[in-house]
Amino acid sequence: MIQLDILAVGDLQRDPDGNVLKADSTSVLIRSGSRTIVVDPSTRYMRPAVKTSFRQIGVFPKDVDTVILTHSHRDHLENLDLYQNAKVYIHSGAESEVPGAIVVDGPERRICDGVRMVHTPGHCPEHCSVFVDADRRYVVAGDAIPLEDNLRKMVPPRLNTDPALALQSIKNIAQYAQVVIPGHGFPFMTDR
Repeated sequence: MIQLDILAVGDLQRDPDGNVLKADSTSVLIRSGSRTIVVDPSTRYMRPAVKTSFRQIGVFPKDVDTVILTHSHRDHLENLDLYQNAKVYIHSGAESEVPGAIVVDGPERRICDGVRMVHTPGHCPEHCSVFVDADRRYVVAGDAIPLEDNLRKMVPPRLNTDPALALQSIKNIAQYAQVVIPGHGFPFMTDR
């Protein structure tokens, strides 16, 4: 059985003109058999929350064998140094920004039973989401769906490199997911 735990719930704050004031990504722990995976380590600001979550769950950062980065923006990867024993995966296009990462090409890559990296570009060219077959179909969406409203209103992320591609990625996620874990907020059910 695959277990998902939220290590830290991200946040996104903007000024009245829409400029980002503060951004911290949601960080997710996935346990599947012998695999211990973190998706998006988040920011230094979220580090205390991440460490507290590990203590409460009873897992240690040294136990994490895989880190998946949805993309290479700073607010998603600052705590990468917590996971010294982990292989780091990122989709092609950002490998130079994450030295030593395993670069994934193509539309998807199986990480282990029930866990796949799926290319979901639009926010940035290398963006991927993590599709998980557990008690429900989950998608750890990163900034393909930064906020619940992006899916509910079917609008691409405000920061994007290709709005049409971003919208297609949202639709692809919505077709699969029963639960979406957005890049900067609480998980939500897609059928509400």
